[in-house]
Amino acid sequence: MNEDRIAGNWKQFKGKLREQWGKLTDDDLDVVAGKRDQFIGKIQERQGILKEDAEKQLKDWEERNPDFRFDD
Repeated sequence: MNEDRIAGNWKQFKGKLREQWGKLTDDDLDVVAGKRDQFIGKIQERQGILKEDAEKQLKDWEERNPDFRFDD
């Protein structure tokens, strides 16, 4: 998803992300604002998991939600 599309749909996007990763705060999501690497770091931090596990979770989530993809 390109940066303009992420910005335009960010509220909807944040809601979907919070459904999957409920420990993330609105502040966490505002800080990452569509940046994939930063988001993986927040998943890792809040869920207490390894980076590889966070990457896999995000990849799996993106496959289930093809309209919502982070920029690399």
